[in-house]
Amino acid sequence: MKDTTRAPLLIGALGVLTVIVAAGATLLLLVPSSSRAQTPAAVAGIRSDSMFMGWAFVSAALSTGLAALGAGYAVARVGSAAVGAVAEKPDLFGRVLVLVGLAEGIAIYGLIVSILILNRIA
Repeated sequence: MKDTTRAPLLIGALGVLTVIVAAGATLLLLVPSSSRAQTPAAVAGIRSDSMFMGWAFVSAALSTGLAALGAGYAVARVGSAAVGAVAEKPDLFGRVLVLVGLAEGIAIYGLIVSILILNRIA
């Protein structure tokens, strides 16, 4: 029999790691290069060329999309386990609801990172 008791925790950790990597990659893109002329936008830390904006949009989309995929998978796994637990012990409903909410939080973190990315390029 396969042991899947750690699967929701590992899936949640994978989702959080995805958001952190997307945020780190985006911050690397947002740092102005030293070889550019110091325009007012570069002094403010904002690059305005179209290739940079394209990469920023891609990183925002990846941040939201991958976080939503990870959250959906985590909610599916945690939700199915939660239904089984509540069916056996109805008094566990509150605890199970918190675990499902934590799994959904991964998608919100991805959305927040995307909003921060898009605010930085505006």
